[in-house]
Amino acid sequence: MIRLQKYIADCGVTSRRKAEELIIDGKIKVNGRVINELGTKVDNNDKVEYDGGVIKIESDKIYIALNKPVGYISSSTSRQGKSVLELIDIEKRVYPVGRLDKDSSGLIILTNDGELTNEITHPKYGSEKEYEVILNRPITDSDKKKLESPMIIEDKELQPARVASVKGNKVNLVLKEGMNRQIRKMMAKLSYSVIDLKRIRVGKLNLGKIKEGQWQMIGKNQIK
Repeated sequence: MIRLQKYIADCGVTSRRKAEELIIDGKIKVNGRVINELGTKVDNNDKVEYDGGVIKIESDKIYIALNKPVGYISSSTSRQGKSVLELIDIEKRVYPVGRLDKDSSGLIILTNDGELTNEITHPKYGSEKEYEVILNRPITDSDKKKLESPMIIEDKELQPARVASVKGNKVNLVLKEGMNRQIRKMMAKLSYSVIDLKRIRVGKLNLGKIKEGQWQMIGKNQIK
């Protein structure tokens, strides 16, 4: 028996934290009954339903590296815009790992591995994500130091970023957490505008030569 939110994540529906939201919102049924208690436990003999269909844990894990174009959202549904899932063509259910906002491009991992998703997205694991950021002007040394110190954004203290490189208006930033539109908010606080933002690495997986809008199957060992 495992907790319902872990079961949902292991089915490849979404991350464990998002699964908790689905449960609280009453969007999950177990054996025909709507469940909104996070302590509920199930196994593969229970009938678990989401979005009008029965979900089951897949024994085969899938890992995909996708180069997301601007204009797509990192969501498993198309309710708020074009989902990155529209760019792939496989039969098994997968979902995007973590956030990459609609105005940004670059590397997104798609998988049905709930445990890996948790390890990449939860701040306690410190999984690195590297971004190539083009600014409206060169960053100053003093602002670079501010980025590498804890910053307060929307009443939350963020972990220090790491400035991997600076070349003219281009800055490579490494983060270990994922607040929504975090880099844009950090730069705005320092009075910079982000002209372009691309994620180029997750964990040890680099975007490499994957063209925009294209994807390829990868192994879990390429990520961690």
